Amino acid sequence: MRRPYLPFLNPGRTFARMAFFDFPLDTLKSYTPERNERADFDAFWAATLAETRATALDPKFDAVDYGLRNLETYDVTYSGAHGQRVKGWLILPKQRSGKLPCVVEFIGYGGGRKFPSDWLLWASAGYAHLVMDTRGQGSAWGKGDTGDPEPAGTNNHFPGFMTRGVLNPETYYYRRVFTDGVRAVETAQSHPAIDPDRIAVVGGSQGGGISIAVAGLSPAVKVAMPDVPFLCHYRRATQITTAHPYEEISRFLLVHRDKVEQVFDTLSYFDGVNFAARSNAQTLFSVGLMDEICPPSTVFAAYNHWRGAKDIRIYEYNHHEGGGEYHTVEKVRFLNAIWH
Repeated sequence: MRRPYLPFLNPGRTFARMAFFDFPLDTLKSYTPERNERADFDAFWAATLAETRATALDPKFDAVDYGLRNLETYDVTYSGAHGQRVKGWLILPKQRSGKLPCVVEFIGYGGGRKFPSDWLLWASAGYAHLVMDTRGQGSAWGKGDTGDPEPAGTNNHFPGFMTRGVLNPETYYYRRVFTDGVRAVETAQSHPAIDPDRIAVVGGSQGGGISIAVAGLSPAVKVAMPDVPFLCHYRRATQITTAHPYEEISRFLLVHRDKVEQVFDTLSYFDGVNFAARSNAQTLFSVGLMDEICPPSTVFAAYNHWRGAKDIRIYEYNHHEGGGEYHTVEKVRFLNAIWH
């Protein structure tokens, strides 16, 4: 049995590359597949967020000392999906004047929030930086501190998170995660040091997919920077790659042969392509043309459907690490051009 490449879902890691396997670049640039979207998509998400907002956000920012003399660091707790408490970090530059724009960051598959010392970039560049811990994750790499108390009552699932509750959109794992992400934005907006009208979302791989979803769900998001995003164009992904974690879906369907359409009906409510078509945020995507974990056509499907102003950086000979440190520079320049 092929072992999962879970550590490689952190875009900062490197590994053996494969040759081009997806559409040619000219085709990718115009690839705009028909969206698999149910008629009640908007009603489903409106009801989901209304249900969560019935519980007070109740954000807590507890100062913590990790020896970062030029930064203020806070242990964050707020009410996410179903009122369940979600952890995070808030990092602020000590030297500041006026309210700051804020970068809300989401984490790659299997990872957790780690320590504030792992998240120095955006505060060093003069931004507020809120990092959301991903519920139930943080044990494959990077420790996490937020559990997911809702496995009970969901279907049997392939190990991982991709098929947890996948037979019903009401119980699907990412319904809770995307809701947590929207509430993370609202938590950032609630802090007195943050300008609530200047919120950006960012993340790589799973974090990129969450950032697309949150940008589509929350008009408060003005800028989105998804790197090599996951959670987009699910059906094509499962048809052209055997890499984890999309393979979790394929393995589930290998056993549950009668559930194919039911599974993809559920996944349509969580497809980044559909969220992209709803976001007016200004965006910068990245893609690696040799990326078999998040195939290029799945990234371009979301990018080409994006409603707001958009740009993309294409890394021709790169895999799931995308642009790596090169793209970090691109993101800082991109955001500075907008808000500095």
